Amino acid sequence: MKVIRFVFALVLFLISLLAIIPAPNYDAWELSIVVTELGWIIALASLLVFLPGWWRTALGRLAAGLGFAAFVLSLSPILRALPIARALPSRLQTAFGDTTAKSLPGAAARSKSFVGRDWIIGIHKEKVRHDSFGYLAGDGERLGIDLYRPLNSGEALPLVVMIHGGSWRGGTRAELAALNPYLAARGYAVASIDYRLAPKFPHPAASQDVDRAIRFLKANSSQLQLDPSRIVLVGRSAGGQLALLHAYTANDPSIRGVVAFYAPSDQNYGYEHPSNPRVINSIDVLEKFLAGNPKTVPAAYHDASPVNFVSGSTPPTLLIHGVKDELVSVHQSERLDSALAQSGRSHLFLRFPWATHGCDYFINGPCGQISTYAIERFLAAVLKQN
Repeated sequence: MKVIRFVFALVLFLISLLAIIPAPNYDAWELSIVVTELGWIIALASLLVFLPGWWRTALGRLAAGLGFAAFVLSLSPILRALPIARALPSRLQTAFGDTTAKSLPGAAARSKSFVGRDWIIGIHKEKVRHDSFGYLAGDGERLGIDLYRPLNSGEALPLVVMIHGGSWRGGTRAELAALNPYLAARGYAVASIDYRLAPKFPHPAASQDVDRAIRFLKANSSQLQLDPSRIVLVGRSAGGQLALLHAYTANDPSIRGVVAFYAPSDQNYGYEHPSNPRVINSIDVLEKFLAGNPKTVPAAYHDASPVNFVSGSTPPTLLIHGVKDELVSVHQSERLDSALAQSGRSHLFLRFPWATHGCDYFINGPCGQISTYAIERFLAAVLKQN
């Protein structure tokens, strides 16, 4: 029993270390999302080490020490998240002005940026309308759109376009879908789109598809009950790059804002500062997405980097990135944050010290809750009727 207790405590301790150190490989990165966002599970498991009898042997006491360390480490993300959650309302107000999330019909917005009860039991889900249809990509291929809307709405709804991640070579519109019905229940139409993938379809194919999807939604706005003059783009990872690039280059006044989770916004920087290849071969990802390297296709690296297109007309921007991101360095968002600040553009950079890539996978985790609160307020501010 004492050996089992010790091994159990040791395993929990090693797992909990992922809350504070970079993941050494891809599998550990996936596990680190659970550790950093649902740490209460590890903390609860660590209490089993303290079942009666732990103090009787040296091995039992060592197991107790490891269990206590695992308990503290697994809860450390919350300790780092709470100050950010407390400061968030005023930061949003300063960045975007009136962020009162009461301007739309539907379920009430979150009153707090982090709720401990929701962290453990999950966030209540309202029923919404969900329809799927297709649009034509640049080469005539038919791609999918999932559209989420409130069950009862007789008015044209502001539109949120969701763009999935996947290193430009994978992923689908169905991924990390919890945010879509959540926002739809609060009075938005949310369109999650597919796009063509590399290496078969390198840049600018994906960007062309984002443009075509938005044009399709605008062209059918009357039938779909959408307001084509009020659109916000939201993207994760590679989708964040696509969202930023379209928002910054389309010169479209209907694009009122853009939200980017852990986005690679400077492809030359990404190539020069690659990720740990045991987690992801970022050099290979970029070469397949851009059909070459910075020497062979320099224009592609420049043209696929949103940081190069910040200007006096750049729409309001919300950036969300974890410091512990092993796939896309947080320096990517830091560099874009600096460019936006130098141009005097309305923006906010949410820098999460505990978080890794994909931190919003669990909408009830600290990253999920805080980012959802921020997105709700951001949408309320930028999608107001003129």
